[in-house]
Amino acid sequence: MAKKIRKVIRLQIPAGKASPAPPVGPALGQHGINIMAFCKEYNERTASQEGFIVPAEITIYVDRSFTFVTKMPPASDLLRRALGADKGSGDVRQDRIGELGRDKIHDIAKSKMADLNTTDIDKAVSIIEGTARSMGIEVR
Repeated sequence: MAKKIRKVIRLQIPAGKASPAPPVGPALGQHGINIMAFCKEYNERTASQEGFIVPAEITIYVDRSFTFVTKMPPASDLLRRALGADKGSGDVRQDRIGELGRDKIHDIAKSKMADLNTTDIDKAVSIIEGTARSMGIEVR
């Protein structure tokens, strides 16, 4: 018989740097989860993605056990790294932070396909282009 799910929590944590400090500690502690066990396992799984923000979807069961799945880094993080920028533009109408080619956008969309709500690569590219535009990145 399957375990009964108590709660599903989604957190965005820097890869390899999970600690009991906020946001991880308070989010898991209120459900009686062993925070250090989660942090240790998360850090082991994401050690190869150091420097990225890696979302985790944590399923907490009634018996206080948990499982979690890691996702791809957010599209904005991948775009920022591809461009070499520290952050997106504060005013996208006035300030552009750079430009990316469609080939690079296509590569990012292909890597994010599992996390996007489409199976069509053209639609995925369109989603990533929209994120780029909202960050002040010009797509050429």
